[in-house]
Amino acid sequence: MSTKLKAHIALLSATIFYGLNFIIAKDVMPNYVGAFGFIVIRVIGAGALFWILGSFIKEKVDKKDFPRLAFSALFGVGINMMMFFKGLSLTTPINASIIVVSNPIIVLIIASVMLKEKITTRKLIGIFIGAVGAITLIAYGKEVNLTGENVKLGNLLILINATSYAFFLVVVKPLMQKYHPITVSKWVFFFGFFFITPFGYTEFMEISWSTMPIDMLLRVAYVVLFTSFFAYLLNIYALKEIKASTVSFYVYLQPIIATIASIYLGKETLMLHETLAAATIFYGVYLVNTKGRKEVRS
Repeated sequence: MSTKLKAHIALLSATIFYGLNFIIAKDVMPNYVGAFGFIVIRVIGAGALFWILGSFIKEKVDKKDFPRLAFSALFGVGINMMMFFKGLSLTTPINASIIVVSNPIIVLIIASVMLKEKITTRKLIGIFIGAVGAITLIAYGKEVNLTGENVKLGNLLILINATSYAFFLVVVKPLMQKYHPITVSKWVFFFGFFFITPFGYTEFMEISWSTMPIDMLLRVAYVVLFTSFFAYLLNIYALKEIKASTVSFYVYLQPIIATIASIYLGKETLMLHETLAAATIFYGVYLVNTKGRKEVRS
């Protein structure tokens, strides 16, 4: 199995974890844990796991790379997580979902400027097709809450979230060419802890662990272990072999995973538009991850 194929399998696995997260973590917030308090749990839990594994990897980080690690944590953990949870609480789910799928476009632009990644016509077409499929799947969802406390502010925060994660993928990319994924992850979560704790400390301390039902505790454990630990590790691992713009494209698959899970749990039935949207997204993925005849010849 080639290293690039392994990287794509890692990305698909991370995408599945993220897609299931929308359903699994749904009932935890805000009934049992506040949004920012949940972020503290994620960072502490996943960070501890990264540092435990990191103790088995004897790798020293150059002092000159710590600023980049800190910036990676700021964009990938601090701003990214906080803006998403807060924005989602203010805007409508449909608006948030549509804005989030702008991430691959933002990454493509940033990567072309900072990392000099080439933007091909084929990739642009693939991203556009994927966006159409994702937006179609979201826009025609059956159970959409159209109420929002402050939609304009929420939309702005979600856009900041998408932009922040795009910067994270680009800023952390050079570190992946130099260090082990676990080394990068443990330091990103270490610095991330200091960015999010001032905002989530109060909500974290208000959590009543003793009265939380077992099924809710299991959901929290899933978010920490799979959505935070494995998903971040797999994404960073993939950045070793795949361009940042390609990694970001997998965000389009999250609505598909969430829909499949909903159907399996009996919450939805498969509709024609969902099937067509899924096919469109997969075709977009194909275009982004394959080369045309002219590219192969060159």
